[in-house]
Amino acid sequence: MLRKLVDYKKLDHKLGALLIETYSDGYGDDDIIVFKNLKGETIEAVELKTEDTIYLVKISKSLSNFIANFEENIEKELEKVAQPVDAENQNYESDNEAKFDSEDHD
Repeated sequence: MLRKLVDYKKLDHKLGALLIETYSDGYGDDDIIVFKNLKGETIEAVELKTEDTIYLVKISKSLSNFIANFEENIEKELEKVAQPVDAENQNYESDNEAKFDSEDHD
């Protein structure tokens, strides 16, 4: 089985979704793998398994925030895409049109 060390920011959408699914409630101390890289730096990661690869996803504060805020961020993105038309804005536009019409006649 192939093993890869990767930053969560470099995961594709499929692996990002799997990461969120796997650690939907966050990760605990038992989930963290600690090791030293070739430079002697201590690395902390969580394991993410697919059929043919084991990914060690580096832990950072931004990963914690990514997992914790994932649902909230998705909801915000969906709201941006499908915002309903506001009736007040429609009335405002027609008020402006009336003002422009009256100004044009002066």
